[in-house]
Amino acid sequence: MTKDDVAAALDEIGTLLQLKGENDFKVRAYTGGARAIQQIDGDIRTLVANGSLASVRGIGDTLREKITTLVTTGRLPFLEDLRASVPPGLVEMLRLPGVGPKKVKALHDELGIDTIPKLKAACEAGQVSGLKGFGEKTQQKILDGIAFLDTVGKRVRIDQVEVLAVAVIERLKKLPGVKRVEVCGSLRRRRETAKDIDLLVASDDPEPVMQAFVTMPEVLQVTGHGPTKSSVVAQMKWDGTTVTLNADLRVVTDEQFPFALVHFTGSKDHNVRLRKRAIDRGWSLNEYSMGSETKLVKCADEADVYRKLGLTWVPPEMREDTGEVDLAEKNAVPKLLEYADIRGVFHNHTTASDGTASLEQMARKCQELGWEYFGVGDHSQSLNVARGLTPDRVRAQWAEADALNKKLKEFRIFKGTECDILADGSLDYDDDLLAGFDYVVASVHTFFGLSEEEQTNRVCKALAHPRTTMLGHATGRLLLRREGYKLDLERVIRTAAEYGKMIEINAQPSRLDLDWTYVKRAKALGVMIVINPDAHSTGELELTRFGVDVARRGWLTKDDVFNTRLAKEVAKELARRKG
Repeated sequence: MTKDDVAAALDEIGTLLQLKGENDFKVRAYTGGARAIQQIDGDIRTLVANGSLASVRGIGDTLREKITTLVTTGRLPFLEDLRASVPPGLVEMLRLPGVGPKKVKALHDELGIDTIPKLKAACEAGQVSGLKGFGEKTQQKILDGIAFLDTVGKRVRIDQVEVLAVAVIERLKKLPGVKRVEVCGSLRRRRETAKDIDLLVASDDPEPVMQAFVTMPEVLQVTGHGPTKSSVVAQMKWDGTTVTLNADLRVVTDEQFPFALVHFTGSKDHNVRLRKRAIDRGWSLNEYSMGSETKLVKCADEADVYRKLGLTWVPPEMREDTGEVDLAEKNAVPKLLEYADIRGVFHNHTTASDGTASLEQMARKCQELGWEYFGVGDHSQSLNVARGLTPDRVRAQWAEADALNKKLKEFRIFKGTECDILADGSLDYDDDLLAGFDYVVASVHTFFGLSEEEQTNRVCKALAHPRTTMLGHATGRLLLRREGYKLDLERVIRTAAEYGKMIEINAQPSRLDLDWTYVKRAKALGVMIVINPDAHSTGELELTRFGVDVARRGWLTKDDVFNTRLAKEVAKELARRKG
């Protein structure tokens, strides 16, 4: 039981209490308690054991009692009873953009709506628009949100899929007779979301492997159990979320493993290209073998399969049939960016705005990760909901950064801001204050409903501003929750190229924005990419690796990414851009 687990439980209680109509004071006690827990130092189990929770501001007797129960037993009957008392459909409705607990409660109280299908029917009948606080626009926005959820189906974010897949893989690796284990499919290609987990094992004795797989603790239901392939519904709780996914396991011989790994990793179109190359050589290629009726072509690993087809090995992230096979034929596959190439990050938040760690704590965590620098990018003054910094608070943070730069050895804190792009495209600070930052991340946080032309003009105007360094989370999308705002990304990228601005890959798994297809386009137009975790805690700094996945899918090399540079090179370039 970690701090994040406890905080997630308290947040969930707050949400469920809102759905039940409890007063705001009681709700805030739990949501505020969640924030307090996230910000404390030390292991939560130790704090409970030695009674230190009593000194944590925001944790009263009631919360302390519940936290102690949760940490010491792993369960909280109060939360379990709350879950049982709230129809699950009400919680599901919270996935819709702009539909918070108060709106859900109103829909339930006034129209008896307790599921998304019922909500859709009520909207289509025009019943929702008549409720106080809703109206035609809200009703249409709800319908648009439902349509979006229908398109994403039961897909799950990569960070959540990965946790479940790793848990199963680690169990498989320990089984007797297992020679090789790999994850395949979209997870190995590092797609942003997945609808299932494809697992591959090499073993000469598949039966006990299959038996162990279908009886693992993570298995919720067995949907297929055969001699070489089994399918299950797997589930585990992670970070306060229950992750449920279909998982398929195939067991092949060690000789078959390279061919199966190629087959079950590549996209359909990529595999078609490989099979055509095999046919051109008079062979067939499938998940078990490659060769002719008279002679099989033996391969020790994946690289061998590609080599026999006259290709250099193609990294899994590139296997989408967007030109990678042609590059492999010419021995021109780029050396893709590695996580180890990253030397620091920008666009991060501290307790000065809506982060949970201090500037020094964030910087020291970067040092632990082996990085050379940390860029602070707290919110600007207009974003009150995130405690955006006034000019006076900005100057105070600059002084703090200067003091820390003298204190920290062989490490540099760069002074930045995540500056709001206002509705008219201007930036949220005046030019004199902007000139004092080392860099400026310009981002949209409001007015998502502008037309495509208005939104594009807004972002392009911000990119043309002399003090803008990089564009943050370009489309504002939230994966599986919210589509991005309407934007002509081609024009935005061309504007960034024209004015020499960077574009961010936001590594938060809920964003992963810019999308990899546009990352390729940005590279083609000569736009420098910067990978940022948009970290609000020390732990979130490590989310940077998910941004590296996107960069690799977009064919980026070390030279294409700004934060692979040494600290002194970064300082020189940022100074040059300021003029």
